Amino acid sequence: MAADQHAPTAGEYISHHLVHLTNRAQTGIADFSLTDPVLKLDSLFFSILLGVVGCFLLWSVARSVTSGVPGRLQAAVEFLVEMVDTQAKGIIHNEESRKVVAPLALTAFVWIFLMNAMDLLPLDLLPRLWAGIYGAMGHDPHHAYLRVVPTADLSVTLGMSVTVLLACLYYSIKIKGLGGWVGELFSAPFHAHGPAAILLAPINFTLQIIEFLAKTISHGMRLFGNMFAGELVFMLIALMGAVGFGSFGGIALWFGQIIAGAAWAIFHILIITLQAFIFMMLTLVYVGQAHDKH
Repeated sequence: MAADQHAPTAGEYISHHLVHLTNRAQTGIADFSLTDPVLKLDSLFFSILLGVVGCFLLWSVARSVTSGVPGRLQAAVEFLVEMVDTQAKGIIHNEESRKVVAPLALTAFVWIFLMNAMDLLPLDLLPRLWAGIYGAMGHDPHHAYLRVVPTADLSVTLGMSVTVLLACLYYSIKIKGLGGWVGELFSAPFHAHGPAAILLAPINFTLQIIEFLAKTISHGMRLFGNMFAGELVFMLIALMGAVGFGSFGGIALWFGQIIAGAAWAIFHILIITLQAFIFMMLTLVYVGQAHDKH
């Protein structure tokens, strides 16, 4: 991976895998420049690509659906659609809203599952391919950074949670009206009348804003935290194999890496599915709460 002679240390190896491919060199952990923003090109590329793949997959199944015995793919998609529809009916009682929210939740589940599943690819597979391409372009392959799991990027998960927040705000205004929603911001959760209502209005508004922020941040952070932790475990397992492969005396570690990697990948399948399901369910719950009057 590195252009110099010595092999990277464990810290250098992990640090290299945690750097994004961007449009320019980053100057810090966070960069909020509006004139020249940092774009995480790898997260953008893989998230858009997998979004297109997910939509094409659902479209192709819907296009070729049959009334007879379904194939495995059709059966899987039908199971997902029925599951999401059942959950949506139990949470969102407005039939008109379900026509939009249920497909939104289904799309979120499929999209997040595909992005999470990128974690199951061999850790160095795509980064090494990119390093070869980057080196062939005349650049130092050591600086060929690439992260392939979009949901291990906080900007992606928070972007999705903000989209859910916007959907909640839209349905709050649509169902309750602009006046009803604004009134609710200043009257809930402490409902009062007379002078007390005026005194409690700032407190109610502050609590409502805190609730919106807490829901949105926790919605995105939950998915990011689990996927980032899973990515780190794969890196540590890969390091164990590198140690075994690099020294004859520690060759047992290399076999241990294969066993540990396979075991963690099998367990990780449950994690990537569960995280997609949780994000989907919270989407339905939050939009359902937007329909309730307090």
